[in-house]
Amino acid sequence: MTAHRLVVVGASLAGLRAAEAARRGGYQGQIVLIGDEPHLPYDRPPLSKQMLEPGPGAPHDPTFRSREHLTDQLGIQLELSTRATALDVVERTVHCGDREVPYDTLILATGSTARRLDGTQHLDGIHTLRSLDDCHKFRRDLATAKRVVVVGAGFIGAECASAARARGMETTIVEAAPVPLVRAYGEHMGRVCAQLHERNGVSLRLGAQVQGFDGSDRVEAVRLSDGTRLEADLVVVGVGADPAVEWLRSADLEVESGVNCDSFLATSAPDVYAAGDVARWHNPVFDQSMRLETWSSASEQAAVAARNALKLDKPKEYGTVPYTWTDWYGSRLQFVGAPTAEDIKIVLGDEQSERFVALYRQGDRLVGALAMNNSSVVMKYRAMIGAGASWQDGLDFAAERAARLSRV
Repeated sequence: MTAHRLVVVGASLAGLRAAEAARRGGYQGQIVLIGDEPHLPYDRPPLSKQMLEPGPGAPHDPTFRSREHLTDQLGIQLELSTRATALDVVERTVHCGDREVPYDTLILATGSTARRLDGTQHLDGIHTLRSLDDCHKFRRDLATAKRVVVVGAGFIGAECASAARARGMETTIVEAAPVPLVRAYGEHMGRVCAQLHERNGVSLRLGAQVQGFDGSDRVEAVRLSDGTRLEADLVVVGVGADPAVEWLRSADLEVESGVNCDSFLATSAPDVYAAGDVARWHNPVFDQSMRLETWSSASEQAAVAARNALKLDKPKEYGTVPYTWTDWYGSRLQFVGAPTAEDIKIVLGDEQSERFVALYRQGDRLVGALAMNNSSVVMKYRAMIGAGASWQDGLDFAAERAARLSRV
């Protein structure tokens, strides 16, 4: 009898967690892990955090597991530097160029790809920050740059701006929206984030469009649509990412903005599941379709997808309260829940402080919480949201906590 084969496409966090969950659940068959980068699976958040911190010496190593652990202890067949190019769900085959990799069960964990701007391909000094190689290149340029322009005020852009300011560089953020992080935090708290940038010496150009770049071999300036010319010897583009699904377009698979899945993370094809940035699934906690680009979701989804795909236990729906965190200028911002809200109320601190908590209301339900430098409370609010807490429950908890703090 031919041994059962699990193939996981994508060798980052979700792919690794899927393989680990399979072994932890008692799966004894073959596991093939396909990744298009040459590196062993590594953690992505440090690429724009610890690895950009100033100082001498080698940067933080984000590798999750050694090769020996993956191959000898977990028995994973690593296929690195191998790009999946097509999928045949009838023949149950992943095409990697001229190679064919058969599967019995397949987990798609190809993540997302950073968006790029036109007109940047011929210039040095313009970076995206998605891969380990991207990080090393950007860090090298960051060591000698004097004027940095960040295009995009999302998490990656903000963290890169923070790294530049930590080195004392003149730093400008160009953002097309009138308020940063509207989709992540809402308009009210987006304005609070703008104030945080400004307090740390970053110039913000909001509601601004990039028209082009000046320079022959290396970037010299960024041109905006209003005629402004921003001198720069280093540019980082952080304008979002797209799910890595182009290689699946010809497959008999439901693919829109991500791979469509049900609440069990099963796709429309037999024995094919998805996890991580690439998966769009029905989240039963909020009763809506979601695609999340978060560390916690990728890790959690992958474990559920592996157990469901391999039938290691009773099928389980994947429901979650989204969680994100970001570090800027020595402060940590953490968000749980959904940012779409009818009302946002700061229940601890104020908009000018370096320590606050804001709650988000939709109807009579608590749906979100944003905390700056208040890590101890975030997961309590996450649990409350997951349990369907009311808005009054959230306010009461905040009041009780404030009373306790006043007695300390």
